[in-house]
Amino acid sequence: MVRIPSPVERGDPAQDVVWAAPVPPLNEPVPIAQGILWLRLALPFKLDHINLWLLDDGASWTLVDTGYGDARTTAIWDGLLPGGKLFGKPLGRVLATHFHPDHLGQAGRLCRSFGLPLLMTRTEWLTGRMLQLDTSEEFVAAGLAQDRRAGLPLELIERRRDRGNAYRPGVSPVPASIEILEAGDELAAGGTRWRVLVGRGHSPEMVTLFSAERGILIGADQLLPRITPVVGLWPTSPERDPLGAFVRSIAQYEALPEELLVLPSHERPYRGLRPRLAQLRAHHRARLDETAALCRRPTTAAEVMAGLFTAELDLHQVGFALAETLAHLVALEREGRVIRRTRPDGVDLWEARDA
Repeated sequence: MVRIPSPVERGDPAQDVVWAAPVPPLNEPVPIAQGILWLRLALPFKLDHINLWLLDDGASWTLVDTGYGDARTTAIWDGLLPGGKLFGKPLGRVLATHFHPDHLGQAGRLCRSFGLPLLMTRTEWLTGRMLQLDTSEEFVAAGLAQDRRAGLPLELIERRRDRGNAYRPGVSPVPASIEILEAGDELAAGGTRWRVLVGRGHSPEMVTLFSAERGILIGADQLLPRITPVVGLWPTSPERDPLGAFVRSIAQYEALPEELLVLPSHERPYRGLRPRLAQLRAHHRARLDETAALCRRPTTAAEVMAGLFTAELDLHQVGFALAETLAHLVALEREGRVIRRTRPDGVDLWEARDA
């Protein structure tokens, strides 16, 4: 995930969120609310951790998200589940909020090891299962086509091509069947009832969970407290408008109580959901203006990306940065603020209409 400064980080303390708990040690489940444990696991990226949630169902646990599918996380889970039990109780089911490897990575292994059902929305499951199984040349070709149209340097295009399907190494084989969750469903877990609210933009059909009784929202990656989730345009759906989907999607949370405890997938639990929603909208509106300003002359997506992301990016981050850049360019195109032309060499040029 690419780290993007929010309005809070730009010095607007009036809109800050309120932290609800100190940061616990990695790999140690700690109580965060009645019937809920918070477990932080390490990630092998610049964004170096993910929050998982264990909901106490009495005789077992519902695990919300699973961590990355690497050997280190596998060893951590083996240590946490001696004899297949955590604090004397087994896992009863696994719920993956969306298909990204830090959330779904260990799900298949845990489900197979302990005979557990996997709960997901249909689109997230299909996407994760497809990507985990895909070894086709077409997958690589789609990424190459996007990189070339964006005008990335040849050396970088070749390095990204040589990675192949970078999703597969971080995800254990995804189960062939699931229990499907849909928007509006109710789920009993952790001694309360949760309503499924589906978030979009960062991923296609992400599960977030709201308990009116407890005043808690499990916000997944949709509602992070200080960083914005990647809202990107990917080679598998190059003409969609993920940014528009994200902005429309977060509107549903406006009607929730102001003093909710939000449990995000990264950083710390917080309160102040409505100010945070305003920050997210303001961030992307400012980002659109920045993107348009970089298109005063015909400009490639790679050049726009370099103007938006000025820090040095590793190969992993380049993909996120390019996807974010393209999402903002497409949103501007839909608003009529930029036009796109294609050079004879196949590279797209983007130019502001008022240039």
